[in-house]
Amino acid sequence: MANSFRDLVVWQKSMRLTVTVYRLTRDFPREELYGLTSQIRRAAVSLPSNIAEGHGRLNTGEFRQFLGVARASNFELQTQLELARLLEIGNPKLIDEADGLSHEIGKMLYAILESIRTQAHEN
Repeated sequence: MANSFRDLVVWQKSMRLTVTVYRLTRDFPREELYGLTSQIRRAAVSLPSNIAEGHGRLNTGEFRQFLGVARASNFELQTQLELARLLEIGNPKLIDEADGLSHEIGKMLYAILESIRTQAHEN
């Protein structure tokens, strides 16, 4: 495992996604501040936060649990991005960028979780 959570590519991409989401939601309507804006930002921030926290835990099982939470937050974020797209809220280009990063991160999280599961079955 990497020495620091900052070395994890999935964490780095999650940080990039979170910045993209903040840029996207900056232009959301004011009436969405406590609705979709807050929800989408919270889901985005949850991704790198849970990856980092899980990496700091003392065993692989806990890391796996936090990666699972990050994965669930990613699915939540994908749903919220799709809702923004359907409601025509926000810059479509930024929605596409965030959605692309989210799907890429989802694949990475799945691969890490599968690797951990495989290692656990081999031991």
